[in-house]
Amino acid sequence: MNAYIVASGGANYGSLLEACRRIGVDAELGDDSGRIAAATHVILPGVGAAGHAMRALRERGLDRVLARVTQPLLGICLGMQLLFEHSEENNADGIGLLPGTIRRLGPAPSWPHMGWNTLNASAAHALLDGIAVNDWFYFVHGYAAPPGRTTVAETLHGAPFAAVVAYGNVHGVQFHPEKSGGAGRRVLTNFFALA
Repeated sequence: MNAYIVASGGANYGSLLEACRRIGVDAELGDDSGRIAAATHVILPGVGAAGHAMRALRERGLDRVLARVTQPLLGICLGMQLLFEHSEENNADGIGLLPGTIRRLGPAPSWPHMGWNTLNASAAHALLDGIAVNDWFYFVHGYAAPPGRTTVAETLHGAPFAAVVAYGNVHGVQFHPEKSGGAGRRVLTNFFALA
């Protein structure tokens, strides 16, 4: 396996690299377009604001590289949001691999959404194999995708939002699997099992 984590800027890569190592995957971190294209699995993490993150990807031409990958791709948190067409945050255009617009979460019960929450699966998907309804995942975000046709699981924070999405080779999780204990490791294991 040749897993590649895209250094998208502003992310805590150490915990994600360590989470991969814990499940036996020695992932490489960088922003080399050739290595992204050659990887068996690609992860796009993200922390921060959509506008800044997309600018950083565009400056290095990584938005175009990611738009062409055919191997399994996983966006995490902001990385998932960047896979969509547009974000209300900074009025930023995304990579456009998934249809829809990222919206600001409502104020209730609090904004942003920070802490542990569960998933409500709306469709069966290999990414969620072995995940139970009472498994908890760690979220930190103020924007999210409304539930739509690519939604595999939702989470409720004031209103439902897409917590897990999948369309072809493109996958996304709004939570941080690297900070979600055993349940998060299971999701990463499931992702790396995708062919």
